[in-house]
Amino acid sequence: MDKFQSRVLGLASLSLALFAALPARGASLQKVNQSDWGAAGLPSYVNMYIYVPDKLATKPPIVVAPHHCQGNGQGTFSEMSSLVSIANTRGFIMIFPEATGQNCWDAGSKRSLNHGGGGDTGAIVQMVKYTLAKYSGDAGRVYSVGGSSGGIMTEALLGVYPDVFMAGVSLMGVPCGCWAEGYNDVTGTGSSAQWSGPCGGGNVTKTGQQWGDLVRSYYPGYTGHRPRLQHWHGTADTILSYKNMAEDVKEWTNLLGLSETADGTDTPKSGTTRRSWKSSCGYTVFEAFSMDGVGHSVPFDGPAVAAYFGLDTAGGQDPETAACPGAVPGGSDPGGAGGAAGTGGEGGAAGTGGAGGAAGTGGAGSAAGTGGAGGAMESASSGSVGSGGAIDAGSGGGNGQDASSGAGDSTGEESSSSGCSCALGSDARGSGAQTGFLLAALGLLLGRLKRRPR
Repeated sequence: MDKFQSRVLGLASLSLALFAALPARGASLQKVNQSDWGAAGLPSYVNMYIYVPDKLATKPPIVVAPHHCQGNGQGTFSEMSSLVSIANTRGFIMIFPEATGQNCWDAGSKRSLNHGGGGDTGAIVQMVKYTLAKYSGDAGRVYSVGGSSGGIMTEALLGVYPDVFMAGVSLMGVPCGCWAEGYNDVTGTGSSAQWSGPCGGGNVTKTGQQWGDLVRSYYPGYTGHRPRLQHWHGTADTILSYKNMAEDVKEWTNLLGLSETADGTDTPKSGTTRRSWKSSCGYTVFEAFSMDGVGHSVPFDGPAVAAYFGLDTAGGQDPETAACPGAVPGGSDPGGAGGAAGTGGEGGAAGTGGAGGAAGTGGAGSAAGTGGAGGAMESASSGSVGSGGAIDAGSGGGNGQDASSGAGDSTGEESSSSGCSCALGSDARGSGAQTGFLLAALGLLLGRLKRRPR
């Protein structure tokens, strides 16, 4: 073999190696048939979309991402592309439920606000159960994140199904149960306008005990772990009034057995104030972020959400479970949790038979500025807020909602009136052009070698 042939074959080998090193792009958002995930007896308009990375983690965690008003599964998948990108590397599954053809999620009807009662909340939980069974998922690492109607649904899921969800991030949400006040549900099925004027306007007020008792009534007898929550709200929000933040604090501190007075207050970034509360084991269980002068446009930050859920690193336990063994489901104390969230303990005494601790002993992930990004949506002072876009809705429109383009977003997406838009830049990195170039180069090199006279 002469030098020319050696060089050609060397280049060919290099091309093949580069081609083999290109990232796989097989995973895509898939719609799951209602008959497969078990939609019988549940709202017929609710559909399931799922994203399963090519390489799953062992016992993969699950993140549910309910959309905003007039949103859909495909749109939320694009809007949360920064979190999807992390799913690709960390191997967790994302569920994108869709209330097809509806205005907003039903978080106000009796059937949705009743554990085991069906409704939109029951449909989403059924999707989680299907995913846990099909993919051998980690029942102790199920989370929810959403903005506007998706934030409202997140808080409803955590309140009505505390045995299923470990934690949630609510952007511009409202307290669980608030949406039932003046809920426009003429048919009684949750399939009407799905809007609560009193709650949206911030006119529903209760004491902490009243809020706590209301949520506990949705799952009578439950004494197990209560999910941790991170709530973000702009002080200038006129779509879902900022006044709901004060009610949220009263509700979740009561549910978690905490004082309404925060354990700490700081400013992770100019214009953003964070109040935080810790459980008896010293872990932050509830965080309330107020963004000065921000309307219905709180930015979405996928890396910060992943950090809060403990999904920024591969494998391991939920960070709260790891920090408070024996106090939450999945802890190492043999007399404590004894299993994954929701697999036991309901109705028993706290800490017995798998309850995993009294309500209020849960935690929320490290605070901003400790151990890196630390789960705060601001990602400390790195300026990542708005880097991907915003879960955003402007003023006006039907039902008081009209979307405007996201802060910091390059796409400028807008939704129609009475909807909320999450306009995030895409994280996708296409490899088709690179692949074509390498294959073409390889073909030319091999063809030249074949034609060269010996």
